[in-house]
Amino acid sequence: MDAKYKTISQVAQILNLVDKKSGKLSTHTLRYWEKEFKQINPKVFSGKRRYYDEKSIETIKKIHFLLKEKGMTIKGVKKLLNPNNSSVDEISNLSIKAKDIRNKLEKISKIIKELKN
Repeated sequence: MDAKYKTISQVAQILNLVDKKSGKLSTHTLRYWEKEFKQINPKVFSGKRRYYDEKSIETIKKIHFLLKEKGMTIKGVKKLLNPNNSSVDEISNLSIKAKDIRNKLEKISKIIKELKN
């Protein structure tokens, strides 16, 4: 197998998909997303094991971000992932910028508190 492919467990680990009750990696979420999103196409080699290429992993990361971080619905994410819609990257970029701004504001707040003391 080519090193550029990752197993379903490796992808679950990358996304930190952990079952809260058992503490073990949760791969069923990825299997479910495969059924819901036609953009996820793992290669199936011997033993019916799934292997994901970089393109699929990037798509899965976007889906994870939009569902878990942004709280979108599966239907909403499907609309965004439509090839005619380029706003997924725009939303991701805006969120990253918002995180950066939030982090900077927290640092500034700490400095102000230190200066007051």
